[in-house]
Amino acid sequence: MSDNVESYVLFELADNVYALPSRNVLHIEMFEHVTLVPNANPAIDGVVFSRGQVMPALNLRVRFGLPREKNTVRTRIIFTTIHDRAVGLIVDSAREFRSFPASELRPVEETLTGINDKYLRAVVKLRERVVLILDLEAVLNLNDVQLPSEALTLVENTTSKV
Repeated sequence: MSDNVESYVLFELADNVYALPSRNVLHIEMFEHVTLVPNANPAIDGVVFSRGQVMPALNLRVRFGLPREKNTVRTRIIFTTIHDRAVGLIVDSAREFRSFPASELRPVEETLTGINDKYLRAVVKLRERVVLILDLEAVLNLNDVQLPSEALTLVENTTSKV
């Protein structure tokens, strides 16, 4: 009996392992530079130039309401596409490709992550780790960005100086 198997890109964010379907990933690059864009959504760090295209760079920590961290040599930008829209996702690190049969994917329990489950499509166990599979379409819907308190303070300080 065959099972539908899909390939995923695994990455880390705040010590959790997440996955995106490989079919939505264009490529992965080291984080080098982001050009700030005035009045952008707080979760958008700016724009990046990659392979001849200018793309928005979405900070997944801010997107999920987690505190920002300083970028390191492990920080990566995962360039994704969905509905003909390309976006770079800033993550703590990108580690590997894995394939999971559809039969191993399980529904998400909200208490599992502390992150609103609307961003998650499923979970899967990989040895002793739990891998959270993102719903990319929900992640890229920026109408409900949750800001951590430090980001709200930064936004307030920035706007009060204008």
